[in-house]
Amino acid sequence: MRLERVAVIGAGAWGTALAQAAAVAGRDVLVVGRDAVVVDEINAHHANSEYLGPVALSPRIGASLNFNATTDFVIFAVPAQHTRAAIESIGGKALAGKPVILAAKGLEQKTLKRQSEILAELAPEAMPLALSGPSFAEDVAAGRPTAVTLAGDDLALADAVAAALAGTGFRPYAAGDLAGVELCGGLKNVYAIGCGAVEGAGLGASARAGLIARAYAELSRLVVALGGQAATLHGLAGLGDLTLSCTSTQSRNYRAGVALGSGVITAAPQVESMVLVEGVFTAPAAQQLAHRLGIEVPLIDAVNLLLSGEMHINDIVAGLMARPLKRED
Repeated sequence: MRLERVAVIGAGAWGTALAQAAAVAGRDVLVVGRDAVVVDEINAHHANSEYLGPVALSPRIGASLNFNATTDFVIFAVPAQHTRAAIESIGGKALAGKPVILAAKGLEQKTLKRQSEILAELAPEAMPLALSGPSFAEDVAAGRPTAVTLAGDDLALADAVAAALAGTGFRPYAAGDLAGVELCGGLKNVYAIGCGAVEGAGLGASARAGLIARAYAELSRLVVALGGQAATLHGLAGLGDLTLSCTSTQSRNYRAGVALGSGVITAAPQVESMVLVEGVFTAPAAQQLAHRLGIEVPLIDAVNLLLSGEMHINDIVAGLMARPLKRED
């Protein structure tokens, strides 16, 4: 399969960073954006200053307001709640037979669907892959060492596309657990909000570490119940991404949690640039899925309480600490 030309849908920080990684790997890249100013700057000055500051982009990257159907494979790097609209704008026929990498991390709030399930609904002949793992756009764009997981039900396809994207600073590991990788990527954002709230409320490093450990246990139960593989939790998309997102202020979800915990904001609607804080939308979707399956998810429940503005983080943590004692799982 020819994998020389890639279209990246989304000209924000993450889309442009992935375009840079693909270009460094030797691919010819077309970034498809909605803002003519951003598109013109990429073409004329090899830069996207609005989203990536002074980073110099590869001359192998071009930009357009329109999708080019002759591309060999596609990366969707729009917010998770916008994936459906982005696919609809291109059309299922244009994606038929092409590997499609879904780089957003989140569940669609209205339907509770994973990103690949949205793609399967709208473009059933596309070949879905999920990109996830501990990675920030700034690091990828700057060429700093970054390792991620690229998962697909077709493992041979995942191997081939991973090889096409591998470069000096970007290392994708192929995996076969599409559902598990997507679920880890989406759900870790919910826990990142909780960890940020603990930090914002000044509850201490011990509390945050304990929350991360219990989040890992809760995440493991939920991912397996929803069709993912337990082994995925031990890798980059699981433990790696959970650790990064729950400890770094570079994470939008963590920063939103800090703001909630410190009282700067008091409920989800006050989160700045909320569409980019994927955990705000995934939290209620994850809660619905867990309750539907009869799985206890006290931490996801707690984050939903926090986002609703019904309780302060101190009261939520007190409630968690008062839960009946149990053996560690």
